[in-house]
Amino acid sequence: MTLSRCVGGTRPADAAGQGWKFMEKAIKKADVLIEALPYIKSYSGKIFVIKYGGSALINPEIKKGVLQDIVFMSYVGIRPVLVHGGGPFINEEFRRLGKKVEFSEGLRVTTKEEVGVVNSVLTRVNDSIVSDIKALGGRAISMNTSKKNVILARPHKESARLGFVGDIDRVDADVVRNAVRPRAIPVISPVSVGSDSELYNINADDAASRVAMAIKAVKLVLLTDVKGIMRQKGDEGSLISTLAMKDADTLIDRKIIQSGMIPKVKACMDALNAGVLKTHIIDGRIPHSLLLEIFTDKGIGTEIVTGDR
Repeated sequence: MTLSRCVGGTRPADAAGQGWKFMEKAIKKADVLIEALPYIKSYSGKIFVIKYGGSALINPEIKKGVLQDIVFMSYVGIRPVLVHGGGPFINEEFRRLGKKVEFSEGLRVTTKEEVGVVNSVLTRVNDSIVSDIKALGGRAISMNTSKKNVILARPHKESARLGFVGDIDRVDADVVRNAVRPRAIPVISPVSVGSDSELYNINADDAASRVAMAIKAVKLVLLTDVKGIMRQKGDEGSLISTLAMKDADTLIDRKIIQSGMIPKVKACMDALNAGVLKTHIIDGRIPHSLLLEIFTDKGIGTEIVTGDR
């Protein structure tokens, strides 16, 4: 039998081959860490706002991966703030109660009775996310209507049609910023108690955008169920890696960006206009999509920028 040297003696050649394969994998992992180093240095101490919803929220394995990414970010010095949705859970509860699921221009039509159901469901989602982050070794703080209500809302301008849907008046930025300083992760529910003491359902993309503006985040990341923005509908090969705002407006006018993607893109543009440096739309179903987008040179989704940086 052919033998090869190893520390402390000899081993079969096939074991040496396996050892080299292991070494190659380890080197690739080290290369990834080196690639991430400039980003870790640049973003240490900076606040990122992440909107978390869709399949990334309801699939247990995907959920675990997303939260692992967020805990990792907090350990390398980034200050993540999480704004979550919960549409699939709300739809399920509505169906169980025999209530109609109705949307208008991407917003859930919500009666006074139904907004209580929405708040109850999202509070459970909020508490579950906080519990899962803690189980992964992170620190998290619930910010929902029963814990810390950090979003103040008013009735939506189309409230006669939409019911108890709200527009955001103000975000209590100091409370959120103070939470991230000791490496805690604020987890914010998009339901608000208004100045009239009524509950209001807030679009989660809008809530994330407004939170990012208020706390002067450097990045806004929206997790979705699509790869990003495509130049041709359904053609993943036409993914746009970086998109300037003026070009985003053109794509909306040409109906290349349409339906549910429009509110997401507009939420990104609102944040950019208010001083957020970069915004990202990425597929939360991809394992470790947050780390791949933030810590690698190519990224995996679409980043939307002002175009003058």
